[in-house]
Amino acid sequence: MIQDKDFTLRLVRQLSASLEKLLLGKPEESLMEKDLDFDVALRDIFKMDFKTYAEISTDEMKQMVLDLEDRNHVDYFLLIGNLFYFHWKTDKNENFQQKAITGYENYLQKSGVFALPIITRIGELKKV
Repeated sequence: MIQDKDFTLRLVRQLSASLEKLLLGKPEESLMEKDLDFDVALRDIFKMDFKTYAEISTDEMKQMVLDLEDRNHVDYFLLIGNLFYFHWKTDKNENFQQKAITGYENYLQKSGVFALPIITRIGELKKV
């Protein structure tokens, strides 16, 4: 398990960027191309695999992020949004849908940026 906070934050950003590229249909530069294991990255970041992480409540997930340093909130919320949106695109699971919405809404609130792609994804998630 990785203990270095800066390395973990870089891993969060790298995983989030890789998911973005997969969502945009550009997998040639994805996480998988960089020979990094998706599940290992999730275990290093969240200290649990995706299946276990997906089973915790949305409130618990949010609190886990809020317990981190304030400067890291934006990156973690974006990762949560991307992670669950990515899985929702394949499974159409309502649990993934709600967690993606929560991650993205918290990302927008904490970052204070206008991110049209994120707003579009939230609209798509809420439309279903």
